[in-house]
Amino acid sequence: MIQSYDDYKRYLAADRIALGVQSRWAFLFDEIFQFQCQLRKVEYFTNCRKSRLRRMFAVYRFRRLSIRLGFSIPANVFGPGLAILHYGTIVVNSGARIGANCRIHTGVNIGAQLGMGSAVPVIGNNCYIGPGAKLFGAIEIGDNTAIGANAVVNKSFPEGNVTLGGIPARVISDKSTAGLFVHGDATH
Repeated sequence: MIQSYDDYKRYLAADRIALGVQSRWAFLFDEIFQFQCQLRKVEYFTNCRKSRLRRMFAVYRFRRLSIRLGFSIPANVFGPGLAILHYGTIVVNSGARIGANCRIHTGVNIGAQLGMGSAVPVIGNNCYIGPGAKLFGAIEIGDNTAIGANAVVNKSFPEGNVTLGGIPARVISDKSTAGLFVHGDATH
């Protein structure tokens, strides 16, 4: 979680690397990078209790981008190195916790189990979440886990270093995410 200006800069740098954005000026042209910059700005202003007016303006811009891109991603859920790969519907519960270097595709839903609003997923570091994947309930996903397209994950896989797929999800391979994508946050 962003607790200082140095954390804010580190998160932005990690997100830029994870997205493969070469230029610092990409925020002028790349809407997904703009969204992630606004997400981090909202987190910084909220967590560090900075200017209320600046925070309100950042939240306003963040919500406009969220609606335009189809993302329903709250602040303080993702660690550094987030990479949103496509425009489209992504819904994440505000109680979920997702570690560093997460790659997430369109059509993903990470939420609470019906009738249990506080039972939300905890996802480890270096995870890949494929298009259309659904994760719900009080589950734990270990580090270096790949979740296949359209998988429905409703039970825990805390050991990590596997590939999940199917409905309901099960381990389909012992292949982890190692070497699968660029990590933006080198500390993980």
